[in-house]
Amino acid sequence: MKRRYLALWFPFLPADRLRLEEADQLSRTTDTPHDAALALVAKAKGALRLRAVNAHAQALGIMPGLTLADARALHPGLLVADMDEAADRHWLKRLAEHCIGWSPLVTIVPPDGITLDIAGSEHLFGGEAGLAAQAEDAFAAIGMAVRMAVASTAQGAQALARHAPLPIEDERQALRALPVRALGLDDEAALALHRAGLKTIGDVASRPAASIAARFGAEAVTALRRLMGEEHAPIDPLASPAPLHFERRFAEPVALQASIAACFLDLLREAARALEERGLGGRRFALTLFRSDGARHRLSIETGLPTRDPAPVLRLFGERIAALADPLDPGFGYDRITLFLPVTEPLGASQPTLDGNEQDASALADLIDRLSTRLGPGNLCRLIPQDSHIPEQAQLALPAIHERMPIRWPTPPEGEPPMRPLFLFDPPQPVEVIAEVPDGPPHRFRWRRKLHEVRLYEGPERIASEWWRRKGGEAPGKGGLTRDYYRIEDARGRRYWIFRHGLYTEKPDPRQGPKWYMHGLFA
Repeated sequence: MKRRYLALWFPFLPADRLRLEEADQLSRTTDTPHDAALALVAKAKGALRLRAVNAHAQALGIMPGLTLADARALHPGLLVADMDEAADRHWLKRLAEHCIGWSPLVTIVPPDGITLDIAGSEHLFGGEAGLAAQAEDAFAAIGMAVRMAVASTAQGAQALARHAPLPIEDERQALRALPVRALGLDDEAALALHRAGLKTIGDVASRPAASIAARFGAEAVTALRRLMGEEHAPIDPLASPAPLHFERRFAEPVALQASIAACFLDLLREAARALEERGLGGRRFALTLFRSDGARHRLSIETGLPTRDPAPVLRLFGERIAALADPLDPGFGYDRITLFLPVTEPLGASQPTLDGNEQDASALADLIDRLSTRLGPGNLCRLIPQDSHIPEQAQLALPAIHERMPIRWPTPPEGEPPMRPLFLFDPPQPVEVIAEVPDGPPHRFRWRRKLHEVRLYEGPERIASEWWRRKGGEAPGKGGLTRDYYRIEDARGRRYWIFRHGLYTEKPDPRQGPKWYMHGLFA
């Protein structure tokens, strides 16, 4: 079988990791906006030098290798953090573990690359293009910038992902056009090749291997052969962790509730020890009880936060059993009980406060776990902020027990009234508006057959459409037309949030003009 490799390169991995893991800390310690230029520094040669930057800093011409003083001269508002190589390695390993779902052979390429052997598995995802698109969407969803390429060798795929303009039409031609630094040699060897007039991989490949080895070392020849597929380098794929599966068998069937509970507690304690060794906590626990007559009872619970404490898990299983429509019937007893942990997440030690107490954020999580177990995960939801400026799309109701990557809720300036109401109509309700000029603010409006005189107004707040999602016909709440929002107070002191859907220049309806809608009520 012809080998095919998918290379993933994360060009801003340290900055993306820091933004995702420590977004709250950065926002508390600085007044810098979310898309500010960020650099990570470490001490080298007696000075603080940039080791990594984010995309915004790179766009400003700030590159790794500069001294911090030079970088600050280019951009005084540069946000700086310490380089943490251990955290970056751990983050890259977590990303690689996620890639095991696409291929069983995943190799980490330090410090910022991952290579997947996709021969024989790409057809499961719609071919190479489909697999690459799925991987790109997955990493974009968590906020990781990634470049990827497919080639017949692992080294070639990584070189194309890092140095070639994408997309790639001809793999061999693209490889020969790569700069010599794509060989992965040290800076001194790459500079020597460049000074000798060998600027591309094709230039090096056109010279006899013996002369290249004699002048630039055998490493240059080996790197070239591996890049062009003439020699295969040994790979060290990431080992898939053994599944967390625990089992107890009984010589005689067990029917007593106390004996079953004791066995289950023993399984949870064994699972806790295994989780602690891996630095993990369980998010989903599945219990199967095998009855002696062949019947099986399956129970599963989920937790909002990773845990390895047997007590809350045991309590949640008690809630789950109590919520069953039909109670468990052991019959003539159970001869086998298994515990499986299909979902786990990293779990570290908690940080105590100055007074010695633990920062316990588990009280709310424990309540969510209990209610979700008793009522069902879909019956208890929480609002999750979304990255959208369309009001009705700025939040999403998801099961409260399903944790997502946190996004900060926007906060109004201190002392200012809220810009948006807490209550929104879905869909927005039509109103009849009278204005002095066609595109001016409302002076009087009729809503639910009642006429309201406008005493005060503030606006307009213009919200443009998400043009990249436009699908033709427009309806309230579906985007496509510009909205002008007004905060209105009527003569009786009641406050409303009204918008004009469309501008007269957009001509949403040549016969009637833009329409008005009531979108929300202020408290």
